[in-house]
Amino acid sequence: MCHRATSAELVSYYEQLMQAFLASGRVQYFPMSNYVGDYVDDHTFKSLLSAETRNVSVRRKIVDTSYLNTSVPSTHPPKYAIAPGVKCVPLNELPRVKHPPSGYVVVGAGKTGIDAVLWLLDNGVAPDDICWITPRDAWLQDRANVQPGDEFFAQSYGAFAIQMEAVAQSESVADLFVKLEAAGQLLRLDANIQPSMYHGAVVSQAELTELRQIKNIVRLGRIERIEKDCIVLAQGTVASDPNRLYVDCSASAVERRPIVPVFAGNKITPQMVRTFQPTFSAAFIAHVEALHGASLSEAEMNELCAVIPMPDQPFHWLTMLAVGMTNQRRWSKNPELRSWIGRSRLDAFSVMASRVTPEETDKLALLQRFSKSAGPAAEKLPQLLAGMNQG
Repeated sequence: MCHRATSAELVSYYEQLMQAFLASGRVQYFPMSNYVGDYVDDHTFKSLLSAETRNVSVRRKIVDTSYLNTSVPSTHPPKYAIAPGVKCVPLNELPRVKHPPSGYVVVGAGKTGIDAVLWLLDNGVAPDDICWITPRDAWLQDRANVQPGDEFFAQSYGAFAIQMEAVAQSESVADLFVKLEAAGQLLRLDANIQPSMYHGAVVSQAELTELRQIKNIVRLGRIERIEKDCIVLAQGTVASDPNRLYVDCSASAVERRPIVPVFAGNKITPQMVRTFQPTFSAAFIAHVEALHGASLSEAEMNELCAVIPMPDQPFHWLTMLAVGMTNQRRWSKNPELRSWIGRSRLDAFSVMASRVTPEETDKLALLQRFSKSAGPAAEKLPQLLAGMNQG
């Protein structure tokens, strides 16, 4: 809902940035190459275009950003079998469709699947011509609650306060989700279907209304194979026809993987240290390494950069909150980190709060409400987590 850079602007930004890096003489760049070293003694790049290999010297540390590498349908083929003659394309092939199929089958219930359905509806496809394969329903976030713009101050900080109050007042995780939904903090596609997935996907209320136009939603688990006349799923089979176009949206953008230490010897593995903010997290980790690498032990640096686990199931909303609040409390006790965060352009919500003046009484009241509820929420978290573990 706030201004977003276009794809052309993003590409231009990175091109300018790389050109500046290379012009400095301090950066070597190996495009179209794979790193095939072992992170210890061998630091070799192998070209994807030729047999050439290049070895580099590592003076200090390796930053391995591949651990949380993303998967997208255009680079990761479907995990299900597809019969000859059946046409299945990734999302980004949709604008290249030249002949209308008999219907569309969107495979996947994550954000990519949501985007595919919305794109088809926006481009004039009738809701009845869309079949949506939804292995799991998901809890969704309301876009209006997560906008880092001053015009959304009341909604954003109001949402923060409501979430803390819900945690503080809940007697169980189930009770928490009832309260979060009732307060508009979490949304779902169908009020009669209990979501079993939470990946943090964001939709607006208008988008949710559009999505609810789709009535042909198949909830029979994941696809095992697609035949010309049917779709075979884990929990059943549905009829189809060979002239349908399947839109594969089944790749996991970022898989839930075991947490590894951010700092381990000569290796840095960036992960999220603030919920759903990978860019801020990377900058924070870099700042800790650059400013505190010589004065803090590895254990102390890892404590400052405690990793927030990637979510998959609904209760992960709570585990992410627990680690995030612990991190924020640690950072607030470090004057240098507190100052850096306050100046960071990647922390728009803190900047919004810092600009509030004494005359803006409504905004001050929201900030005080949020601050007042954070303590009780932190006290209730262990009880909710313990109950979750027992369950």
